[in-house]
Parts: sequence; C-alpha cells; structure tokens
Amino acid sequence: MSVLHPNRRQMIRSLAAGGLILPGLLSEMLAPEQALAESVDAADPLAPRPSHFPAKAKRVIFLFMTGGVSHVDTFDPKPYLTEHHDERRNKHAYYKGSDWEFRPYGESGIEVSDLFPHIGSVIDDIALVRSMKNINGDHFGATIGIHTGSATFNRPSIGSWVSYGLGSYNQNLPAFMVISPGLPYAGGQVWGSDFLPVVHQGTRIVPGAEPIANMHRRTRSGELQRTELDMLEYFNRQHLVGREADTNLAARIKSFETAFGMQAAAPEVFDLSDESSATLELYGLEEGDTSSFAWQCLVGRRLAERGVRFVELIDGDTSVDKNWDSHAHMSDYNQLAKNVDRPIAGLIKDLKQRGMLDDTLVVWTTEFGRGPFASAPGAGGRGHHAQVYCSWLAGAGIQGGTVYGSSDELGDLVAENAVSVHDFQATILHQLGIDHERLTYRHAGRDYRLTDVHGRVVRELLA
Repeated sequence: MSVLHPNRRQMIRSLAAGGLILPGLLSEMLAPEQALAESVDAADPLAPRPSHFPAKAKRVIFLFMTGGVSHVDTFDPKPYLTEHHDERRNKHAYYKGSDWEFRPYGESGIEVSDLFPHIGSVIDDIALVRSMKNINGDHFGATIGIHTGSATFNRPSIGSWVSYGLGSYNQNLPAFMVISPGLPYAGGQVWGSDFLPVVHQGTRIVPGAEPIANMHRRTRSGELQRTELDMLEYFNRQHLVGREADTNLAARIKSFETAFGMQAAAPEVFDLSDESSATLELYGLEEGDTSSFAWQCLVGRRLAERGVRFVELIDGDTSVDKNWDSHAHMSDYNQLAKNVDRPIAGLIKDLKQRGMLDDTLVVWTTEFGRGPFASAPGAGGRGHHAQVYCSWLAGAGIQGGTVYGSSDELGDLVAENAVSVHDFQATILHQLGIDHERLTYRHAGRDYRLTDVHGRVVRELLA
C-alpha cells in the first residue's frame, strides 16, 4: 500500500478545508515573513549581538578540572617543600614536597611538572597565573564561585552570561554547550542560567555513543517535522500573548526550534570520520573512542568551529569518585594527568594550525589548589587550598610565555599580584569585547552582573 506524503502547503490547506485550523493559522504559516513581523516576540534571544568594544575572542573553550588540582605538583614549583619534605612545620603540620620533578619548557623557560610534558610543549602560548585566589574552600562553593562569581547563592554561569551578552553564531546550535561525563561538584548549577532567561542555560553533552538524547530525527521527512513545529509554534505564540514576561515559556518555545536545528547540525559535529589520522594522533584519540577527554577536546574544537560561543569541557566525575580530589593518594595524578595532558596540548596546537587560536580563548582552571602541608610524615594526599592556586589562559590576545603573580616559597599564600575569581572572569569577558561592569541583568529590583561588585581586567596577561 502506498503512503501519501503531502507537502507542507498541501497539509495545511487540507486541514483548513476541513475546518481543523483557523484562518489566522493558515495565513501565518503560508506567510512566515509577515507572521514574524507581527509576532508577539519577534526578537531571537540567541541572535548574534555586538560586543561593547572590538573583541579579541569570538569564542571560549573552558577546560575545568573538577576536584581541585594541586598547584605545587603541576604549575608552581616549590623547591623549599622538596628540601624539607616530611619535616615538622608546627604541632599540626609537616612539609610535603612534590612527587614530580619540574622542568623549564619553551623559549620562556617556564617550569612545569613532569605530569604535564605535553602542556609544557605549548607553554609559550600560555599565560600562567600563579596567584589565583578563590572565595571559598569547599568544593561546592569554590566550584560555583569560579563559574558564577558567588559561592553562596545561585547565580548564572559564565557561559550563560556570554550567551546572554553575545548570542550565537549558529542558530542550529546552542550558544553554551558543556561536555561532562559525570557531574562536577555543584552539579548542573555549573552550567545553569538561574535568573537569566532559560534559553541561555548550558546544553550538556554526555560522552558516549549517543552524546545528546534524541539527536536523530524520528522521521525522514524534515519538511513534515518542520510543518508540525510550525503548527506548534503558532499555538505556543497564541498562548504567549499576555504572558510575555514568562521567560520560561519563551525559552520553551525557542527550545523546540533549537532542538529541530540540532537534529540537523549535531550529528555532523559528532561524526569524526572527516578528521585525519594526523589530527586524531595529535589529540591522542583512538579511532572509535567516544568517551575520553581527547574526544571531548576534539569535539570541543568542532563545536567552536561551528559557532558555539562558549564550550566547557569538564574532566572528572564526582559520582564515582574519579576526579582531582586527592586527599589520600596523590599518585592518582599520574593517570589523571595522562588523561588530559596530550589532548589539551593537541587542542592548542590544532587551533593554532587552523588559525583559530587567534580568536579562540582557551581557559584552564580548577576550583582551588592543594595544601603544601600534611598532617603526618609520609601522608599520601593533600587538603583543600583556596588561598592560592594556578589557572591559565591561551590564545585570543593573551600574552603567551608569561607568568603573572606568585605564591610564597611554600605555595601557601599569595606573595604578589593576587587574582580573584572576579578578576579572572572580568578578563575572560574583556577578551570577548564585554565590559564586565556593563553586562547586567535586572532581577528582584536590582542589577546583577557576573563579577558582582568586584573584578578588574588583568591587563598584564594581555598582549
């Protein structure tokens, strides 16, 4: 038996003839341009918007290592700790030296530990901050602090602020996407939009065979599905009349359009068959692998390449205790670092080869560092340490091969040029052409911003 597949106009006219839809719906769907002009809310919340001033960065790839990476074992060498390892500091603490050697890399000669030889190989593209200071020493508070600027209250994530401020280059993909195999500390709050319109919330991708649920269309006919969505759009917009202030409703309407676009664009993003063997080798990605951090980095580049404004790649899964939170076994760092070292360096090299590093800001950070002391000689781990730690940036107008700020000889406190999370956020926004003091949203009777009432652009990091 043959199956009739009416085209869009035939289907609408047949419904109209049978009295199943109103003339208003018929005219709207047959004259989309006119309908758009008369729409209750014709503005597209994800349409690209101009920045406050010329931007160095078109996009951000934000690498977040969940669990608190030890600065004194990675990017901040402390010979004093090594010399006095296991010696008593006071009644309650002993000095704990690093288990790894530090070596100078590149023309800059910046020292990096043996945990990250591949990142060391691109150190001349990196501006290293050795004086970061978070606003909270708890995983939850510190994680939302580096993401939202607040350690105590729900606030929008930095990716949501960027989406709200700049929109998206690609209307078939969200402006803010997050690749996270498991949940970091603070869970989905890391990519939440809070009081910003829901459309700016991060879209989570879970590495694996199906990164996004229902990614493939349920029907082969895109035209038929488009017709169905147009009908749904009409009724939704009728419902929106008189409820224009309901951002959840407006975002829900937009979500159908975004989902339809993603079914067209996303499968191609995750299809790595067009990547050369040399590129896979650069990231250390084995063919068929869809779960490693190497896969995350390569897909992150492909998303950035296709117009996603803010891509966050999260390493670590707190639900299975597989992250950088090493209270007892610093030896876990050997595998943790191996998982990310080559892919991160490969990402920077790949972006540079493609000419994308000039306008892509790569950010590497964690919620805090690890303390330089142990409670007993021979202790295998380190405790939380928010007083000072390391982060770094690369690309998009950043002065590579530089170090800003320093900790004291123990790695215990900031010695000079402290950089708060608000300073760090202000600098990221600045490279995107955003004045962090002007990017505001009125909520509950006051204007809010990512950096609250704090923050300065760390211009010493800029080329």
